[in-house]
Amino acid sequence: MKKYLVSISVFALLFSACKLDESPVTQIEKTAIFSSEEGLQAYSISFYDMLPNATDQAIVEQNLVDYGATNTLSGFTLLNAFSENNSSGWNWADLRNINYFIANCTDPSIPEHVRNNYIGLARFFRAWFYYEKVRRFGDVPWVGRPLDPADTDILYAPRDSREVVMEHVYEDLLFAAEHISRTSDAQQSSLITKWAAYAFASRVCLFEGTFRKYHNLNLVTPAETWLKRAEDAAYQVMQHSGKSLHNNYRALFTSDVPPPSETILAIASSASLGVRHNANWRWTSETFGTGLNLIRLFVNTYLQQDGTPYTSRSGWQYENFYEEFQNRDTRLLATLRYPGYMREGRRALPVFNGYARLGYQPIKLSVDATIGDSQTESTHALQLIRFGEVLLNYAEAKAEQGTLTDGDWAQTIGALRARAGITGGIHGKPTIVDTYLQENYYPSINDPVILEIRRERATELIFEGFRFDDVRRWKAGDLFKKSWTGMYIDGINQPLDVDHDGTHDVVYYTDAAGLAAAEANSNNGSMAKVQVSQDPTAEIIQVHPAGDGKGYYLAWFTHNDSKKVWGEKQYLYPIPVNALNLNPQLAQNPGWENGAANDGN
Repeated sequence: MKKYLVSISVFALLFSACKLDESPVTQIEKTAIFSSEEGLQAYSISFYDMLPNATDQAIVEQNLVDYGATNTLSGFTLLNAFSENNSSGWNWADLRNINYFIANCTDPSIPEHVRNNYIGLARFFRAWFYYEKVRRFGDVPWVGRPLDPADTDILYAPRDSREVVMEHVYEDLLFAAEHISRTSDAQQSSLITKWAAYAFASRVCLFEGTFRKYHNLNLVTPAETWLKRAEDAAYQVMQHSGKSLHNNYRALFTSDVPPPSETILAIASSASLGVRHNANWRWTSETFGTGLNLIRLFVNTYLQQDGTPYTSRSGWQYENFYEEFQNRDTRLLATLRYPGYMREGRRALPVFNGYARLGYQPIKLSVDATIGDSQTESTHALQLIRFGEVLLNYAEAKAEQGTLTDGDWAQTIGALRARAGITGGIHGKPTIVDTYLQENYYPSINDPVILEIRRERATELIFEGFRFDDVRRWKAGDLFKKSWTGMYIDGINQPLDVDHDGTHDVVYYTDAAGLAAAEANSNNGSMAKVQVSQDPTAEIIQVHPAGDGKGYYLAWFTHNDSKKVWGEKQYLYPIPVNALNLNPQLAQNPGWENGAANDGN
């Protein structure tokens, strides 16, 4: 790659600060770039800057998720904390770079299939760009060519409809899938392939189809068409890519070289090249990251190993930390610190008196080595697109169309669950609604197949960047208002052996006397000590009676539940006010006009 470094540096200078109407490079530079495949390849590397870096991807779900409790509430769901005045994301420099390339990749001395390969790559990234914009803002301007300052009819025009923009996005993805020549990148899976284009198309089409369905959008192209497009794109990957599920779920997120069997696109790092990220630091520090803990309401949705709901077993409400981890979907153990979890040869319980305020401390995107816990030393790869997601996309697209068969279920949801050690219900579609899942998450869904696919999607893809969009496309935003309650504890002001190894691990105490009594009865002088309050208005960790007359649930921020808001307008972000000032014809998204805040309406 060294021979491309000079060219890459030139492109970085040329395009890093581009606007829609910025002047193009000189004719000499243009000829040098577009007259050879080497020039096209060098230019195309600049597109990859659009992908998130490893640190950003690692923390993509450290806030704005319904299943986690954080140090503080995200501004987007905190009463009156978000408006057009602090909105962001209206940046168009990447589009100018892409369109300039497409418009100028025309030299007939380069074979057409070679040019189409690189144009396909550019159109993949243009689809990536616009998908992000539509998810965030809804209607946006469609710009399919590099603009000049004289193009005021476009620069100051109203937004184009979602219908127009998304049809262009789909066209771009089809072109990319058909013309990108690369079919594998076995070393690091960090380059765009034909299968990345098809897989991403399945993601985009599923989002658009379900968003149109559940939001009742009356657009020319119906939801069913988009769902069929999602099915077809996923099918291409399933049938022709050669990809399969890797046999070790946790290894997908902790390996320096991502398993190529399942990985379609990843963000690679390298200690030897000095390319590191801080995922471990973010997921182990309660001050550097958001301190995200899962809430018990969500942990309860992980199935038992026999395929039945955890909430169907007797006494589940009062199972303590050790008990609730037994005989469960093994992805629970790959996602959270569990009884018996080891780091560098030592038991590593959740940090109850620090990070794990609710008891459920994540490990999925952090490695067991501790070197990166307080510095930027992580080098494990982060997944962007993988085969497991494609299976979920296929299953959901077919289920939403009403065409999912038992065979489809076994090939998709069944296969994912089998990898997780689940033995029951993997060969055929479910026929019974899990009332716990329905009542607590999707009360308007009566189809057990769709309910179970949503359960599976949440379990399989947790922390990978899908949940916020999934909740919004399903029009289930009220989930963001759920209370943050955690694990069950057997009592307060007494030492607790939470992992059942014979040694006391933690005491949750209410006052000095309670702490002293617990210490006097403890067999461990270094057990964790956590002060809690039985006052439901307290700002420290609370303990709420569990209902069995002796135990409690940990709780956090519940005294401020009334400050969690979700309203219809929050399914889209407001256009930033500076963009509206430059072009008033853009018009604000409904409910956000004139600086209106997120007030729950």
